[in-house]
Amino acid sequence: MHQLIHSTAVVDATASIGANSTIGPYAVIEADAVIGADCSIGSHAVIKSHTLMGDKNQIFEGAVVGGIPQDLDFVGSKTVLKIGHRNIIREGVTIHRSASTKESTVVGNDNYLMAHAHVAHNCVLEDHIVIANNVLLAGHVHVESHSFISGGVVVHQFCQIGVHSMIGGNSKVVQDVLPFFLADGIPARTKAVNRVGLQRAGFSSDQASNLKRAFRILSKTGLKLTDRIADLNAVDCTNVKHLVSFIERSERGFCRF
Repeated sequence: MHQLIHSTAVVDATASIGANSTIGPYAVIEADAVIGADCSIGSHAVIKSHTLMGDKNQIFEGAVVGGIPQDLDFVGSKTVLKIGHRNIIREGVTIHRSASTKESTVVGNDNYLMAHAHVAHNCVLEDHIVIANNVLLAGHVHVESHSFISGGVVVHQFCQIGVHSMIGGNSKVVQDVLPFFLADGIPARTKAVNRVGLQRAGFSSDQASNLKRAFRILSKTGLKLTDRIADLNAVDCTNVKHLVSFIERSERGFCRF
């Protein structure tokens, strides 16, 4: 097993470092941290205790990964941050481990977190997510795969961010962001189908048309939500069914049109 650990790095004896991983100058790897194979930990980055990291992750300079939660009720339990594979975590990013042993903070696979983003305790990030500079995710936020959160966005605790959604820059998100749609504003409102995101993801014209139809149904005025959901259920499309499921399990309500 080959590792390249800089002579100025501080690596606790109980930490586990995978094959072909590099630890940069003045980086700190705390007790019981686990770093997978082929990872890169930049200078002055800190991997805190109880962080479990998979393979091929890049942690850039000054990031602090696995810090204790900013929760006044936290009593020092051995809670966990789980990070999957092939994530890019840029300069100054902070990610906190969970506030209780019943749950973990989770970052999935192939995500890109840009400089100075913050992911609070008990957040769950799925896969292929882009989080731009200075985004703030409060506790218990769940971000579904392939979503894009633009710079400066702040997200209220317990919000859900739907699959293939996009949030415009500097938005204030206080309710759930619907899958496949674009939300923007202070507070954020649902504006349109995330057309560019769907194109980049390879959605077919039929899939895009069904989601445009779903947008028109949901944005109708004068209809009860139950009636709009009934109209959505008449659309024979897996993506629209996911949209309905998302709405039905929403606890905070979703960003209005």
